[in-house]
Amino acid sequence: MIDAFISGWKRSFDYTGRTKRAEFWWFALASAIVSVVLLIPSSGTSAISNVFGTIYSLYAIASIVPGLPLAVRRLRDIGKPWPWILIGLIPLIGAIWLIVLYAQPSIA
Repeated sequence: MIDAFISGWKRSFDYTGRTKRAEFWWFALASAIVSVVLLIPSSGTSAISNVFGTIYSLYAIASIVPGLPLAVRRLRDIGKPWPWILIGLIPLIGAIWLIVLYAQPSIA
């Protein structure tokens, strides 16, 4: 999981190649864990909560940088062109559809 997370950040600007299903989902899990770890202490009203809230917000914005190329490479790995990522703009159904696409097995 840690290797997939580090690899995702190292390849933040690499839109070429492919991303295997396991690498994609391990990165997603690691990113979700980091988000929860930062979000839990930010739920109060103290100064420390504000600091963690700011750090969480910065992480949420920064995680777009590796997340977008990772998603494009994953779509490429299942044989779909990159514009398929725009299907996620359709409320609710688009997000579900993307999750189903991301879960598809890789093509040879």
